[in-house]
Amino acid sequence: MTVRVQKVLNEAEFIVGYKTYIELIRPLLTHQKIVATGMRQEIDRCQEAIRLAAEGHNVAVISSGDAGVYGMAGILIECLDQKGLLDLPLEIIPGVTAASAAASMLGAPLMHDFAVISLSDLLTPWEVIEKRVRLAAEGDFSLAIYNPKSKGRTQHIETVREIVLRFRSPETPVGLVREALRGEKSSVQFTTLGDFTNHPIDMLTTVIIGNSQTRILGPYMVTPRGYML
Repeated sequence: MTVRVQKVLNEAEFIVGYKTYIELIRPLLTHQKIVATGMRQEIDRCQEAIRLAAEGHNVAVISSGDAGVYGMAGILIECLDQKGLLDLPLEIIPGVTAASAAASMLGAPLMHDFAVISLSDLLTPWEVIEKRVRLAAEGDFSLAIYNPKSKGRTQHIETVREIVLRFRSPETPVGLVREALRGEKSSVQFTTLGDFTNHPIDMLTTVIIGNSQTRILGPYMVTPRGYML
């Protein structure tokens, strides 16, 4: 998080968020009242935050990573629009999204053009996701894959591997980062496009697949931008 986030948390009367994310910031909280809800209750959280804000309270809605990247910012704005409250004061504060966090632990795998794709098909049809993966692979983008594998969704990441293999060598570097930048919980695994699905992957893992120029240089995964040519 940024220093600005810490300041806003200190000023907030209410903190609204997913239970797991509330626990991540609990050591930073003192006087704030907590509104925590479970998975897939994003709209409920936004509606409660708007209700409190409309009453004049200072409310912080939290996401992990960046609120504008698979986070709560878009849903909150849509809910404000639905209620005719777009004039309600709102500040969206950027944070470090998983792609940037994971990349920093691997080296510099996103130095050139890259695409960020979530494999969760709860809100996006799998056919659309599959098409985006194929086009990004064909365009030789490095790929940062969010939500790669859950208990009920195990084959999507295998399909991604098969698609990308049509356009890239099996030796293409791949980095697996679990719980990026979360201290002792974090882990890093270097592997290859041909082999990476043989390693443990879950919803807390960010998968970064290099492009055709990505290399392993010592302990680092690097996608050259062309400076050394």
